[in-house]
Amino acid sequence: MRKYALTGGIGTGKTFISKEFIKKGIPVFYADEEAKKLYAREEVVEQLRQLFGDQIFTDNRLDFKKLGAVIFSNPANQQQLETLIHPLVMAEFEQWAAEQGTEEVMMESAIIFEAHLEKYFDKVFVVNASVPVRVARVKRRNPDWTEEEILARINAQMSQEEKCRLADEIIEHEEDI
Repeated sequence: MRKYALTGGIGTGKTFISKEFIKKGIPVFYADEEAKKLYAREEVVEQLRQLFGDQIFTDNRLDFKKLGAVIFSNPANQQQLETLIHPLVMAEFEQWAAEQGTEEVMMESAIIFEAHLEKYFDKVFVVNASVPVRVARVKRRNPDWTEEEILARINAQMSQEEKCRLADEIIEHEEDI
């Protein structure tokens, strides 16, 4: 089985491009969606509370906006979260891939290189787009986020230039979606 990764920073259009791969018969595992499911597990929530305290909760429920503020404001916090979540996501991917019954599968994730996951894939595709296009896309999806919050998330990720340098293949995606 060939395993591909599709990556790129927030707002580059990874999900749009992933649907093109699905049309070609390559099933796609959405790592962010699967990670969010992990946040519902009691043992994960308890580990997050131990790592970051009650500040990431509202009414005793994990508040993703608060978690994002904590994570994207401090690289050490981001590293701690990734150390917890990435192995769990990869285990879910491996199980999912084995169940697909296809010769090719793909994982869509913004942080393939940051998490050093590229070694698990036969080919890494990077979706690329300019910062203004990315900000506009994210703003449409999350109208309550300020431009500063969006740029903080963009800047917390590896630069697109570096991702493109590390890519096996680059998919330019500037058009509006």
